[in-house]
Amino acid sequence: MSEFAETKRQDNTWADLLAGGRLPRFALIMLGVWLNAADSLVTSTILPSVGASLGGYEYFSWATAGFFVGAILAGASAGRLSEIFGLRSATAIVGVVMALGCVMSAMAPNVEIFLLGRLVQGLGSGWISGFAMVAIAFLFPERHLARVFAAVTFVWGVATVLGPLFGGIVVETGDWRDVFWLFALQSAVFSAAAPFLLGGSTKGEGGPGIPWVQLGVLGVGVSAIGFADLAPTATASIGLVLAGFAILGLVVWIDGRARVRLLPHRAGDLTTVVGSGYLAMFALTAASMGFSIYGPPILQQLRGFTPLWAGYAIAAESAAWTLAAMAVAHAGAVWDARWTRFGPLLLVASLAILAWAMADGPLVWVLFGGGLMGAAFGFSWAFMSRRVLAALSDADRAIGSSGITAVRQSGAAAGAAIAGVAANLAGFSAGLTDASARSASLWVFVSVIPLAVVGTWAAFRLTGSARAAEAA
Repeated sequence: MSEFAETKRQDNTWADLLAGGRLPRFALIMLGVWLNAADSLVTSTILPSVGASLGGYEYFSWATAGFFVGAILAGASAGRLSEIFGLRSATAIVGVVMALGCVMSAMAPNVEIFLLGRLVQGLGSGWISGFAMVAIAFLFPERHLARVFAAVTFVWGVATVLGPLFGGIVVETGDWRDVFWLFALQSAVFSAAAPFLLGGSTKGEGGPGIPWVQLGVLGVGVSAIGFADLAPTATASIGLVLAGFAILGLVVWIDGRARVRLLPHRAGDLTTVVGSGYLAMFALTAASMGFSIYGPPILQQLRGFTPLWAGYAIAAESAAWTLAAMAVAHAGAVWDARWTRFGPLLLVASLAILAWAMADGPLVWVLFGGGLMGAAFGFSWAFMSRRVLAALSDADRAIGSSGITAVRQSGAAAGAAIAGVAANLAGFSAGLTDASARSASLWVFVSVIPLAVVGTWAAFRLTGSARAAEAA
C-alpha cells in the first residue's frame, strides 16, 4: 500500500471523525436525531390510545400531518436561521420550543389542543433536524459523510427498540400523557446542552434574511394537503390534495425568482442532481407513511395486538432500514448508484405486499413487507443525501442541506394526508371497526403506489441523466 493510500485510509476512521473538536458537535447531532426518531416511533404506538381517550378518529392522520406542517416550515427555514443566529444560539432555542409542544400534548384536555401541541412539537423537531443537516454539511469533511449518516441510522435503530418498548409499557401500565412528559424533559436537556456541545461553532453572520413569502405559500400548500382527509366529500378531498401539490409547485416557481431563496439554485429543475434528488426524497417518503400511521390500529383491531406488539411489528421497517444502511455504508462510487436505484424498486414491491397481506395475509408477510420498506430507504437514503450535498455550491450549502429535511418532511406530511384520505374514504373516520380496518388496509397502500413509481423514476434520473448533465 502506498504512503498516500495509507494516509487516506487513516483519515477515514471513526477516530478521525471525532477528532478536531468534532466530538461535541457529533454528540449534539445524535441527541437531536434521537429526539426526532424516538418521538415519531413512540407516537405511532400510542396514537390508538390517544384516540380512545380524546376521540376524533377522523383527525387521526393530523396527529402526524399537523406535526409535519410545523416541521416543514421549521426545517425549510433552518438554513437561513443558522446563517442569521448561528447554530449555537438557534439550537438552544429550538429545544425549548419542542419541550413546550410536548407539554401542550401532555396536558391536552381535548383533541384540538393535542393537535396544536403536535404542531409546536413539529416546529421544534423540524428546526432540530434542519440544524443537524446544516451541521453535517458544514462541520464534517465529505470523506466522513458516510460514517455520519451510518451513525444517524444507528441511533434510529436504537430508537426502534426503545421507542415502542417505552410507549407500549406506558400505555399498558400508565397514562399515554407520560410519554410526552418524558420528551419534554429530554428536550429541556437538549436545549441546556446545546451551548456547551456547540461551543466551538461560529456565530452567524446575518445572512440575506428569511424567505417569508415562500414559507407562507408553503404553509398554505401543506395545510391544504393536510385538510384533505377532513373534507366532507371524496371530491373535496381529492381536490384539496391536487390544490396542495399545485401550491407546492408554486413555491418552487416563486423561489426561483426571489431575492432571498428558500431552496438551492435550480431546485425545481429535474435535469439537476438537486432537483431530481429532492423529488425522489419527497415522493418516496410520501409513499411510505401509511404503514407507520395506520399499521398499529389495523393490527390491534384485526389481529388483537397490544399497543406494544403493534409498535414492534411496525418497527420492523426502522430495524431493516438500520441494518441495510449499515451493510452498504462504505459502498464505492459504482455500487452507491446501484443501491440508490435498487432501494426505490424495493419500496414499490413492499407496498404491493402490504396491500395484499395487511388484513388477512400471514403475519410473516406483513413483517416482510414492512422490512422491505425499511430496507428500501436503508439501501438508498444516505447515498441520495450525499449526492445532493456534494452538488451544492458554497452559497447554497446551508439552505440546501436543511432543504433535505424540509423536502423529506413535506413528503411525510403529504403521505400522511393522502393515506388519511384513503383510510377515511374506506370508512375509518366513522370509527375503528373490523370492516373499516380491513378496507383501509388495502387502500392506504394502493393509493400511494403511483408516488413510489415517480420517486423511483427520479432516483434513476439522480444517478443517470441528471448527473451526466451536470458533469458535462
